[in-house]
Amino acid sequence: MSIHAQLSPEALERLRAQRRNTTISALVISLLSLVFIGILLALWLLPIFRIDDEPVIAYAGDLSKTETPIETKKVATSQQKPSAPSSAMSKVIASAVASPVSIPVPDINVPTPSEDFGNSNDFGEGWGGSGDGNGGGSGFAGIPAGMKSRCSREDRLKRLATHGGTEACEEAVLKGLRWLKQTQNADGSWQKANSEAMTGLALLAFLGHCETPLSEEFGDAVLRAITYLVDFSVKNKGYLTNNLPATGGVYEHAIASYALAEAYTFCSKIGIPPIPNLKESVEMATNIIISGQHPSGGWAYGYIQSGGNNGDVSISGWQVQALKAANHTGIEFRDMRRCIDKALAYMVTCQAANGGFGYTASKKTNTGTHYALTGVGVLSHQMWDKPNAREARNGIDYIKKNPGIDWGKGEKNTHSDIYAAYYESQAMMNAGGNDWLDYNKTFRDSILKNQASNGTWPATQGAHHGLNGNGGWNEHYRTCLCILMLEVYYRFLPGTGGGK
Repeated sequence: MSIHAQLSPEALERLRAQRRNTTISALVISLLSLVFIGILLALWLLPIFRIDDEPVIAYAGDLSKTETPIETKKVATSQQKPSAPSSAMSKVIASAVASPVSIPVPDINVPTPSEDFGNSNDFGEGWGGSGDGNGGGSGFAGIPAGMKSRCSREDRLKRLATHGGTEACEEAVLKGLRWLKQTQNADGSWQKANSEAMTGLALLAFLGHCETPLSEEFGDAVLRAITYLVDFSVKNKGYLTNNLPATGGVYEHAIASYALAEAYTFCSKIGIPPIPNLKESVEMATNIIISGQHPSGGWAYGYIQSGGNNGDVSISGWQVQALKAANHTGIEFRDMRRCIDKALAYMVTCQAANGGFGYTASKKTNTGTHYALTGVGVLSHQMWDKPNAREARNGIDYIKKNPGIDWGKGEKNTHSDIYAAYYESQAMMNAGGNDWLDYNKTFRDSILKNQASNGTWPATQGAHHGLNGNGGWNEHYRTCLCILMLEVYYRFLPGTGGGK
C-alpha cells in the first residue's frame, strides 16, 4: 500500500507561475547577452568597413571670374660643395619672379654647406610660402606683433597717417634705402672704417622697412649684408669687430649684434632655407655682450671689466638694444634678466635732477646745454617693460621741454644732434599720445626737408656721439640714423611690442 502526496490546486498554480517567470527571465537574459555580444562584434568589425572620404575643400570667392593658374615653385637640392662660406650663403636665395605681394616666393637652390662652415638648422617651423602682403597674414604669423606693421605699404601708410607721418616719409625712406643699395661694397659690407657697425646700421634700416632676403628690390642687398656679418663672426669667434679694445669696437659689436638678431627673427619665421651659422652668430655675439658687462652695470670700452672706466650711457644704450633684439629671437640666454636689471640700475645713477641722462654717473650734470643721452635712458627703460618707471617719465618730461631737431643752428641755439634724436624719436613714440604728436611737429619736417636729392642727409652742427675715428660720423651713418627715425612710425619698437 503506497501513500501519494497531492498538492492543492492553489499550490499547483503558484508552482506553474514560478516556472513561467523563471523561463521568461532566462529568455530575457539570453537575449540581452546576444545583444551585448552583437555590440562587441560591431565595434570590432567597424574599422574594417570604414570608408575614408576625400576632404572637401571650399574656396570663398567669385566663381564667375577666371582663376589665375598657380605656379608651383620647386625646391632643388644640390650635392655640390661650395668653396667658401660666403658662396654657400650668397646663393641661398634667388628670386626672379615678380609678385604683387610684399615677399615674393623664390626659386630656391639649397647647396650642401661645407663642413668647416657648419650645417646648422637655424629655423623653427616655417610657413612654406610668402606673406599675403598685409603685414598680419600667415606669412608673418610668428613675427612679434609690433614687427608686422611694417610689412606692407598699406599698413605702413596707415601707421604714418595715424601717428602724424606723411607719404613723404615713406618716399624719403625708399630714397635712402636705394642709396644704401647703390653704395654697398662687393663683399656685402658698407664703408671701409667701422664696417661691421656701418653694415649693421644699413641692415637695420632695411629690416625696419620689412626688407628681407626675399624682397624683390632689396633682397640681394639684405642677404649679402647678413652673409658678410655671419662670415665675419665665424672668422672672429663671435666678435663683430676688429677694433677691441679701441673706442669704436664696443659700438661696432653691439650694433652688428643688434642687426643680426633682428635679421634672425625675420628669417627664422618666413621659411627661408637655413642661413648657415646665423643662429650661432647671434648666440655668440649676445653672450659676449652679457659676459662683457662691467660690475657697475654699464659697459666700458673694450668690454673691460676692471679699472677706473666704469662704462657710460652711450655705449650701454647700444648693448641694451642688442640684448632686446636677441631676446625677441626666442633663443634662451643665461643671465639675460640679471644683466638687464643691472643695466637699468646703472642708467638710473646717471640721471640728473632735471630728468636728463648724463654721460656717466660722475658726469651727469656736465653735458653742456643739452642732455643728449636722455633718449637712451628713457628707451632702455621702455624696451625692458618699465615705460612707467619714474626715471622714464622724468626723462620724457625733459625731452618735452627740449624737443626736436633743427639742422644747422648748433647746440648753442637749439638741439641739433642726430644721435640724440635717433633715441628720442623712439622714446617719444613709445610715450605716445600728445607727447609724441607735439614732438613729431618739430622732428618730422626737419628730417624731411634736409634730405639731399640722392637720398642722403648732410651734417648738422650738433654734438656727435657714437663711433669715433675715421668714418664714425659720416654720410652713411647720418643717412642710416635718419632712415631709422623716419621708420619710427611703423618700425618695430622694442619697448612696447605692438607700440602705441
